[in-house]
Amino acid sequence: MFDKLEQLEARFRDLEAQLSDPEVVSDGQRYTTIAKQHAEIAEVVAAYRDWRQTGEDVEAATEMLAESAGDEADLAKAELDELAARRAALEEQLKLLLVPTDPNDDKDVIVEVRAAAGGDEAGLFAAELREMYLRYAQRQGWRTQLLSESASGIGGVKEAILEIVGRGAYAHLKHESGVHRVQRVPATESQGRIHTSTASVAVLPAAEEVDVEVNTNDLRIDVYRSSGPGGQSVNTTDSAVRITHLPTGLVVSCQDEKSQHQNRDKAMRILRSRLLQAEQDRQAQQRADARSGQIGTGDRSEKIRTYNFPQSRVTDHRIGLTVHNLADLLGGDLDEVVGALRQAERESRLASIQDEG
Repeated sequence: MFDKLEQLEARFRDLEAQLSDPEVVSDGQRYTTIAKQHAEIAEVVAAYRDWRQTGEDVEAATEMLAESAGDEADLAKAELDELAARRAALEEQLKLLLVPTDPNDDKDVIVEVRAAAGGDEAGLFAAELREMYLRYAQRQGWRTQLLSESASGIGGVKEAILEIVGRGAYAHLKHESGVHRVQRVPATESQGRIHTSTASVAVLPAAEEVDVEVNTNDLRIDVYRSSGPGGQSVNTTDSAVRITHLPTGLVVSCQDEKSQHQNRDKAMRILRSRLLQAEQDRQAQQRADARSGQIGTGDRSEKIRTYNFPQSRVTDHRIGLTVHNLADLLGGDLDEVVGALRQAERESRLASIQDEG
């Protein structure tokens, strides 16, 4: 770990030097990129420097304690204990700071809630989950929009799709993906029997706009003489343009304009738009695959969390956490559960790093 910290500090010093370089300062795009890299590692470098300085302070306090007696020794011992505790706390902080983060964590999210097993009761539960996420987002100060909804039965929903916009939305909500199970006496149950129903939740990082850059080395450009209907020549110059994008095999031809330059520009605009569409389609397929993997079958036995109404108990089965504030949780108070899941994720990532080391 400490070898990595030394490398990060060296990288930090290098970035600081670059930010002071007039050549970098004069290049806005380059300066912005370097400044972002500098900011990304500033916190961990500051903590590392603090940890290292505290280590030097511990050594000095140890020497002072060895040379002290009486009340002076008691004061030196108290200072040494405080410094040692601070150093240990900084070491734990450094471990967590070095845990790799999910690149999607800062993204906005699309939350899809669907009724699963349980008929009308499942639809009612899905509607309650929808409201839970809307209220949680409101508590976080995030913006929400209901993108689509399909109603069912007696006030429930078959499906609800929400967009939640806010910094860290994916980091906070990604662990909600899976099957949620509810145990309660349905409003339609006349004999007071407890029923079990389920709803499935998928949390997807919102897709960002894709910018397409075309490498000229990936293009084959052919020019030829444009022709009208039946092969009749339109003009006597090679003004028509055919552009082939070699990596994808996409071909665009344009001969509407009399100028080869104009036809080439138009063909390039068309090519870029088709490449953009292809990339968006690919991302859409990835989201569809992710959605399929997250939702599962919706069967009653497949669950990540159980909401037990008779006992006002909510249990997250992945981390063994149980809370007894069901009404508050459905009202949007997800902080305890979300915090525990995020901590479990960090600890898991940290354990992976230590195993690799």
